[in-house]
Amino acid sequence: MEKYFKIHGDDNVVVAILAISKGESITIDGQTISLANDIQAGHKIAIKNIMSGEDVIKYGNPIGYALSDIKIGDHVHVQNVKTKLSDCMEYEYHPKIKELEIAASNKTFKGYKRKNGEAGIRNELWVIPTVGCVNGQANSIVKLFKKQNNLDIDNIHVFGHNYGCSQLGDDHKNTRTVLGNMIKHPNAGGVLVLGLGCENNQINQLKESLGEFDESRVRFLNSQDVEDEIEEGIKLVDELYTQMQSDIRVDCPIADLKIGLKCGGSDGFSGITANPLLGVFSDLLIANGGSTVLTEVPEMFGAEHILMERAENREVFDKTVALINDFKEYFIKHNQPIYENPSPGNKAGGITTLEDKSLGCTQKGGSAKIVDVLKYGEVIQKNGLNLLSSPGNDLVAASALGFSGCQMVLFTTGRGTPFGSFIPTMKVSTNSNLAKKKPHWIDFNAGTLLEDGDIDALAEKFLNYIIEVASGKELNHEKTGFREIAIFKTGVTL
Repeated sequence: MEKYFKIHGDDNVVVAILAISKGESITIDGQTISLANDIQAGHKIAIKNIMSGEDVIKYGNPIGYALSDIKIGDHVHVQNVKTKLSDCMEYEYHPKIKELEIAASNKTFKGYKRKNGEAGIRNELWVIPTVGCVNGQANSIVKLFKKQNNLDIDNIHVFGHNYGCSQLGDDHKNTRTVLGNMIKHPNAGGVLVLGLGCENNQINQLKESLGEFDESRVRFLNSQDVEDEIEEGIKLVDELYTQMQSDIRVDCPIADLKIGLKCGGSDGFSGITANPLLGVFSDLLIANGGSTVLTEVPEMFGAEHILMERAENREVFDKTVALINDFKEYFIKHNQPIYENPSPGNKAGGITTLEDKSLGCTQKGGSAKIVDVLKYGEVIQKNGLNLLSSPGNDLVAASALGFSGCQMVLFTTGRGTPFGSFIPTMKVSTNSNLAKKKPHWIDFNAGTLLEDGDIDALAEKFLNYIIEVASGKELNHEKTGFREIAIFKTGVTL
């Protein structure tokens, strides 16, 4: 195996695949380079002299500029590179749309067909509090019900949160909207909505905001309206459970899949292995009529021009520009630096600037055209590649993908994390060491690409694994019960 990886022909840096000691030599493009520093795996090595002020090029794009002269063989990182990014920008539409040339597939998965025609990949019973005040009651209902029954559905779970009251404006609206999206989510075969009775997020208003929904699969309970809310809640859960026991999995085309794309705890290999693997999968799914959703807007900064070139039309381009600049304004409004990124863990893994992180991050979106841009809380309307407004925070972004209608999140990571959102959250490692160290966290290892480089063969294996998961195979976080939601908060709390 080579000790380095050159991503693009125009790059003036390469990525170390293995740790390399000071004084060792590597041969790149016919030239022998002696390393001036110890280089950790995932970190960058200069393969050309880069003068102070000149661009450092990776992925064929600038990831920042040199703070001082960088010589061939030098370690290229935070000590000698700085971001080139600035505040809100004006953009021009210069489309470069690539039509996908991928053969149609007849692959299917075993899913649950819902009344509205959507397919769920789980048949779970969810208890959703309208307000944080009744999280405890919701947990008691589920705990007692489980004690009284041997479950033969996929799961029963409470998705507690701290909101639903003392919120104003967009925060109140967003809480009501995303909880409504959960109530109608196809992975839920039954939902008990548990309220308190005096909260801002009133059940009657929540019901009005739902539009059409399968009323036979949803029950509502205001705790203040009954003498024993635990007893009443168990009765309602039992009604839903009885109905769900007759649900069966049936063959569904992969076109029914809506998959979220997310990364966290990224490292220098993220843009070489796991993220490109997701990109190949995304293109394949879209070519077969399915949908993927790319989010983490702050981790598009520095790569947004590539996404804008792939906008299907002027309207989608304009929405993409607004997506980027509106999020920058969010930072400015709160007097925070726009480019306070990457994180300490990212830097330790070899990521130097936000451009470096973003150019790797957006690899997850493959090469398909972008068909729509969703605001936070909006649901997928068009099949294909969608962009979604959400911060980079792992649990907030993964929840947002579920709120948009995704049945599963593919989560790439070079550092590892055990969390899980309310929909299946598949951890895909960027390197084999992580997969070996944390087998109880990692579901799929993309690090083998550093060893054999056959992305097409791995993509076929990956697709088959996703179909297994969509058909009921549990992910690690589902086995451990690590399931949460996080609702995006932007304003004041009363």
